[in-house]
Parts: sequence; structure tokens; C-alpha cells
Amino acid sequence: MNPVRIGQAPWAVQRPLSRRSLLRGAGVAMTLPWLSAMERTFASSPAGSPKRFVAITLGLGLHQSNWKPEEAGFDYEPSLYLKNLQDLRRDMTIISGSSHPGVGGGHRAEASILTASPQGSSGRSRNTISIDQLMAKHLGDFTRFPSLVLSANGSDSPCYTESGAMIPAMNSPRAVFERLFVDDTPSARALQSKRLQQGVSIMDLVGEDAKDLKRKLGAGDQDRLDAFFTSVRDLEKRMQESEQWTKRPKPKVDAKPPVDVGSPNDVIAKQRTMCDVIKLALETDSSRFVTFHLGGAGGVVPIPGVEEGYHNLSHHGMDETKIAQLALVEQAIVEEWGQFLRSLRETQDQRGKLLDNTSVLLTSNLGNASNHDNRNMPVLLAGGGFRHGQHLAFDQKKNYPLPNLFVSLLQNVGIEADQFATSTGTLTGLS
Repeated sequence: MNPVRIGQAPWAVQRPLSRRSLLRGAGVAMTLPWLSAMERTFASSPAGSPKRFVAITLGLGLHQSNWKPEEAGFDYEPSLYLKNLQDLRRDMTIISGSSHPGVGGGHRAEASILTASPQGSSGRSRNTISIDQLMAKHLGDFTRFPSLVLSANGSDSPCYTESGAMIPAMNSPRAVFERLFVDDTPSARALQSKRLQQGVSIMDLVGEDAKDLKRKLGAGDQDRLDAFFTSVRDLEKRMQESEQWTKRPKPKVDAKPPVDVGSPNDVIAKQRTMCDVIKLALETDSSRFVTFHLGGAGGVVPIPGVEEGYHNLSHHGMDETKIAQLALVEQAIVEEWGQFLRSLRETQDQRGKLLDNTSVLLTSNLGNASNHDNRNMPVLLAGGGFRHGQHLAFDQKKNYPLPNLFVSLLQNVGIEADQFATSTGTLTGLS
């Protein structure tokens, strides 16, 4: 007996649809997605000050006793990593005792930092859209680049599309600078414009095949297929609208193109250089949604007193010598994050301080890198117009759902969302 398709009435027994099925028409073939739920979130037009979001994600976490204050609330004593950021105290919030429900797998959970999608130790679970890409999907058309996906080393990123595909990162600050501020040649602009003008909706070409397919599906799968077709049309619309940017010159900046850091182990210099470019991107409104992934370099970070590789130090096994060296690396990372915040606070756009309109998140998939524990993720949030200055301390054993923060961040940029992944609402205590 043929199995019943999910979403069909029990009497509608038909042959199962092959995962390799295609929609065809006028010489084109369109691959179908796996028919799983696709929810659409509606965005409001960003009237007034544009809201921005920057996520800086760490592959090796932060040693908890060094980043987390012991006291909760507004009167906390700064931890080792925060003691040099006290001039930023009223601009940032520390969040402890939170994590993504159901997410495990140690290093594999890098894929879930911004999606909150459970991957598991097998890595077989299907990923979902990351928060930065959800923002870019609905608000990215207001800038030349809907989003920027960057990294210190390699092309891996925590940024994912609706279909669960990872978006490769750019890791050269100079290449990012040129993409942002160096105009293409006239011939390159003409070619890009021609390609966009020739865009014919693939949905029109496969229309009859799509109608025939829908008649064979149950109500649930019909709804999911409609959602997929809507996302295809949305993408085509965005591509057509992006033609306007090929006709406009890129913004001019006084800064010189950065020099790429030669050593793959100098993660601090890489962070500083890339953050300088990110600040220029925000200042010129070239993009409003940026992710920068700072993975764990295997070699020795060139900091006085550090003698072992960064990744090896993160697996310290409570060895005090290793923890002391790790602290030098991680404190430098957090302080460089603070320098980035200061640069945004000191920069004025047409509506005020850049930091006031930019939420900046620092986090990692690992709460304890030494034993690959994904609970108790380090979370620092700054800017965005939130009321800051406190340590929101949740239960270390029964963690608070971090996706609640993502709902707050989505609403902050103007997206009318009341849920993201496994969220249960907005973040308690953040106003």
C-alpha cells in the first residue's frame, strides 16, 4: 500500500512525491523544497531612524567566571573582562543563564548561534533562517547590501537561509571595503543591470506544472508549497528592485582601504580591522544587518604571555596556567568589542549617535568550551535604544530561552514578530 502523504486526508491515498521532483515549463526546471512549514513574518516600513543589528559571534566561548558578574541587577561589580568597559556600562546589558532550548552538539552548535535550531550531535537536523537573514529578508531592500556576512578566517558563518543553507562569509577586510566603496567598472555595471532586466519569473514558466502538482497534495502541503512559491516571488522582486543600486555610485569615504592581517592566528587584529569596515558600512548606510564570526584560531595568538594555541587553551580542563593565558586572549576580544561600541557611540549619523540605533550582540554557542557545553551561553548586548546598565541573571541550571532576546531584537528593528524558533515571548527585564 502506498503511504499517506503528510497533510492529506486519510482517504486521499496517492503515490508519494519524489524528493527529486521538478516543476518544468518553457525550458526551465525548478527544484522543489522539502515540504516543511515556512512562516512569514511581516515587517513595518522603517519610518524615522533606521534600526541596525550587528552580531559578533565567537566559536570558542568565554570563560564564565571571567565574563559573568557575580551580582545581578544594576549594581553588579564588573567581572575581569568587563572592568575596562565601565565607561560603556549604561550602554550594555549582560545576560547569563540563557541558551537555546534543545541545542547541543558542542562545536556543531555554531550553526545554531543565530538560528536557535536544534542540530544535535549527529548534525542531521535541518537548520532554519538566522535572525540576521530574517531581518535582511524584510528590511534589507533599503540598503545596497541587504546584509553582510563576515568572518575572521575561512568562509563558515552562523548565517542561514530559510532553506537551511549556510551563507559563506567574506574574510578579507580589504575585499569587503572594495565591495562597499569601490565602484564597479561601467561594463560590469551594465552586465549586472542587463541580467536583472532579463529576469522573467520562473513561477510563470512553471505555472501549469505547479497547478498540476497542487491538485495532488493535501491541504497542509498545499499551504507549504504556496509559502515556497511566495518566497520565490519575493526573491525575484528583490533582485529586480536591486537594479537601482547598479545605477548609483557607491558612497565615498575618507578612510583608506585596510591591509589584511597576514597571520591567521592574530584574531585580535583581524577583529579590529573588520570592525573598522563594519562601522563604515553602518555609517554610510550601505548595510544595516551585519554578522562577524570570530572562530577559534588553532595557533598562538600574538599576545604577551600567551604561549599555547587559542583552541587548545579553550580546552583548559581547569588548568590554571591555561586559564590565565586564555583570559589574556578573551579579555582582548571583549575589550576590542568595547572599542567597536565606542566608535559607534562617537559617530553621528543624520539622526544621532550610531550606537543608539544599532543593537550589537556578542555571543557564542559554547557556554563552556572546555567540555563542549552549549548551556549558559555568554551574552552581551549593547546599543539599539534599549535601557541598559544591568546584569540579567537567569537560572544556571534551568536556562532561560535565549530566542526570547531574538524576538526583542526583531521587534526593535521594526519586524512584527512574536516568536522566533523556541521563544516564549520577549526577553524578560529588557526594556
